[in-house]
Amino acid sequence: MGGVRRHNVELLPRVAKLAAAEDVGLALLVGKDGLPFELSRDIERLACDVPARPALVRATLEGRALRRELARARENGAPFALVHTAHLPVPRGLEVPYTLTLHDLRNLEGAHTPLSRRLVAGKLVGAAVRGARTVLTVSESVRASLLERFRLAPERVAVVPNAADHFEPRPRATAASEHGARAPIVHVGHVEPRKNLELVVRALALDPSLPDLVAHGAAKGGEDVRLRELARELGVAERVHFRGAFDERELAELYAQAGAIVLPSRLEGFGIAAIEAQRALAPLAIARIPALLEVAGDATPSFAPDDAAECARALRAALESDGATLAAARERAARFTWDRSAEAWWRVWRAALGT
Repeated sequence: MGGVRRHNVELLPRVAKLAAAEDVGLALLVGKDGLPFELSRDIERLACDVPARPALVRATLEGRALRRELARARENGAPFALVHTAHLPVPRGLEVPYTLTLHDLRNLEGAHTPLSRRLVAGKLVGAAVRGARTVLTVSESVRASLLERFRLAPERVAVVPNAADHFEPRPRATAASEHGARAPIVHVGHVEPRKNLELVVRALALDPSLPDLVAHGAAKGGEDVRLRELARELGVAERVHFRGAFDERELAELYAQAGAIVLPSRLEGFGIAAIEAQRALAPLAIARIPALLEVAGDATPSFAPDDAAECARALRAALESDGATLAAARERAARFTWDRSAEAWWRVWRAALGT
């Protein structure tokens, strides 16, 4: 489950309960593809024919559907007071204020994002954040970038962080793994260019003593095929494994069986896997980028996202983490909970509603 879906799955039901306790209703506009997850009964569903793809069609039809539902509710004497969206562009002509969640700024800053897309995204994001009553981000890092780039007033951007208390950690495994004498280095998340798994493959080629790399998560755009070919060229094909998508119930076991977790991303808005690993007492090594350092902490072994040798050294340091270090990381990660984040989100909405 990607971070955006996780955010919605965990927070929407919690926020709906907080709203219901103050006699405020919450409705969700559901497109023609339906919802890929279960939804609390506290949330009203408004069916529409808006497709998820392509983005331009979705944006056009979404605006029409929203305006139609706003008008219908007003005519029925129970008007909506606020719209929340995480989609860009934000629909025009809304008769009520809106709030906006931005999970990351990949279309503005992503190294693999074409210049033409970055230019268009700059205009779309700029218009959206300037028109929003409040912008929500998932980390202080994304907030700081927004404030600097678009010169927004600080009080107009709030942080509603992600969390990791959606699974119960299992005791750490001590037996040898199927991949060799030591448990593997594990990556949890989509396999796509910005996740930068190429760096870990190169680190394995530099250091034959490192355990195997096992990637758990769906591949995008044939990235797994490209990485397999790279692994063959570097002579480490037998040490690199792609397991594909996995069932949600397997999450705790993946962390329990890992020798270390590696997150080499070039760009993240938060990094849920970092605190999942810390909660599970799994050793962790991260790319030295703002969001991952913010979430995992400066004490976590880290590396420049373009330095394979440094990645190898950080992985060795993670594998050598002692119990006290891992316990301290778990305690730090405990400050992130979905209940606290839901309360933060509800405070933003209450302020936007003027209650």
